[in-house]
Amino acid sequence: MADNGENRGGFHYADILVGAVIVAILSLILAWATHAHHYRPETGGISLAYAKLPLYALYSWLRMFFAYLLSIIFTFVYAYQAAYNKRAEKILIPLLDILQSIPVLSFLPVVLLAFIALFPGSRLGVNLASILLIFTGQVWNMVFAFYHGLITIPRDLRESALSLNLSPWQRFRTLELPYAMVGLVWNSMMSWAGGWFFLMAAEMFSLGNRNYQLQGLGSYLQTAANQGNWNKEIWGLVVLIAVIVAMDQLVWRPLLAWSDKFKMELVEGAVKPRSAVLMILRRSILLEWLGQKVFAPLTEWTDRLFSRTLPKITHKQPVESIMGLFRSLLLAFSLIALFSALEGAFHLMAHWTWSQVLMVLLAVAATLFRVMMSLLISVLWTVPVGVFIGSHPKWAQALTPITQIAASVPATALFPGLVALLIGLHGGLQTASILLMVLGTQWYILFNVIAGASAIPEDLREATVMFRLKGWQAWKTLILPAIYPYLITGLITASGGAWNASIVAEYVSFHNRTYTTFGVGSLIAETSQKGQFSLLLLATGTLALTVVLINRLIWRPLYNRASERYSLS
Repeated sequence: MADNGENRGGFHYADILVGAVIVAILSLILAWATHAHHYRPETGGISLAYAKLPLYALYSWLRMFFAYLLSIIFTFVYAYQAAYNKRAEKILIPLLDILQSIPVLSFLPVVLLAFIALFPGSRLGVNLASILLIFTGQVWNMVFAFYHGLITIPRDLRESALSLNLSPWQRFRTLELPYAMVGLVWNSMMSWAGGWFFLMAAEMFSLGNRNYQLQGLGSYLQTAANQGNWNKEIWGLVVLIAVIVAMDQLVWRPLLAWSDKFKMELVEGAVKPRSAVLMILRRSILLEWLGQKVFAPLTEWTDRLFSRTLPKITHKQPVESIMGLFRSLLLAFSLIALFSALEGAFHLMAHWTWSQVLMVLLAVAATLFRVMMSLLISVLWTVPVGVFIGSHPKWAQALTPITQIAASVPATALFPGLVALLIGLHGGLQTASILLMVLGTQWYILFNVIAGASAIPEDLREATVMFRLKGWQAWKTLILPAIYPYLITGLITASGGAWNASIVAEYVSFHNRTYTTFGVGSLIAETSQKGQFSLLLLATGTLALTVVLINRLIWRPLYNRASERYSLS
């Protein structure tokens, strides 16, 4: 208590820091939101001046931030429905596999045309389209992580929540969200990395004969690569890495240290994650005041509100959705959107030919082989490295920022140089594309394995030491069963990431030259740029059907095994 009083004895420099950050963030968001210049979709609008880099970095970060907020909301609603509504689960999980596997450029025509129609002549429509495209690169692994957390909650904790007669909201706030917090934080880091990965595609794109460019780091890097200006591209990457390091130190490391308290363990680990920023924030009187005067009353109010409006759980009734009305409205909206989409799809399907169908099937098969090879290569190194990082907190503090930087640097920014090096390999881009695809898949597995290894209870670790289990025995008895659910989650999201990365691994354009290899990714990229919507629909639909079959035959059985046999219950 004395130490607490000493730390909080008066107005601390932490309060100045917290107040300045809050004011700065609000000012930046308001300035960006009111920046209402009209948008002209023409090339040449990106300046490569060094002085523009801080402003471009800010614009890209704000798009990432809003996409992440949208991802969080979507994650909670979607994963909750999939975990607790068995009828909805049969549709939502296969649909999630499809959505995460469809390349970003397949969403581009519909998203861009819709927002431009809603906001004609305004920069806002193109910005919203860019945010939604970044959202499609962030959200899927977060949903899988939270869904995995919900379905693996130990049975005794669920029964305790039932005996206390907690409302769905109280159970979500006090049990479900804390239990899934470690995996959610790690996958949030991966989501930001995924957003950076597709930043270039989300800020600079073509549709038919029109080119769209938004000011940001992604378009800066793409413009520099197209012009072959390596000095500018290197400086763009330096600024991007600086933003990533700042995010790691100011956001992710404090969150990881804070989320460590939610780990399920009977024996406390010898080394706990630490964060200097989190220690500063804990000394802030301003944050303490906000917690007591704002967040605590708000929590009590939401508890009372949802306790009255949401049904209580009984032993006979399974967990229902948070809001039945929301579910009905969502279903109605989905049906309307589905019928509208089907009407347009039937019109495009009339233009299909059998030769196009055969070509698309062969393209999907070629990309499927590259996806499987990229997953195999990724697993071979990420599992041992991820277990080492997750099991050694001291090493984790040193290696986590490095993995964050490596995962977040857009591989598309590195592709020109990598292609120049790899194009001489046996098989040309056919071989190089597998290695390029690994860059977009390995991090999903690594971060999930790290989360699984770091979540192993300390008492189980000590039990393996007491029974003198070493080497393969320790891996077979503790490590592999403990990380198995996380590994499956990582493989599923990595598979989706591999399909998504195929558009940049099979179709590489820089310095007025385009390198392609046969596959569904290059086919989608070409048809999207040329505005060939009929062939784009055929390629995307075939890809979605392939993903459904793989989900049913491989991922679904593995996921069921993970939730039934390897959960801590």
